[in-house]
Amino acid sequence: MALGNLEVNGLQWRKARRSCNNGACVEAAPVSGQILIRDSMDRNGPVMRYPARSWGVFVAAAKMGQFDLDCL
Repeated sequence: MALGNLEVNGLQWRKARRSCNNGACVEAAPVSGQILIRDSMDRNGPVMRYPARSWGVFVAAAKMGQFDLDCL
């Protein structure tokens, strides 16, 4: 599925509620069973795609602290 800038810009992008607005954030948008991810400071830059299920597994692991620096 190819997404042009107009299609990507028309999506509902979200940042984490705890985002600090310091430029180290990503935005996510659901589309066609996928989750698109982009850099919040480079909205016209590259967009990564993940299957919605894979993204959900990643988010659940992050919430459980699996990626916290003290756990690595």
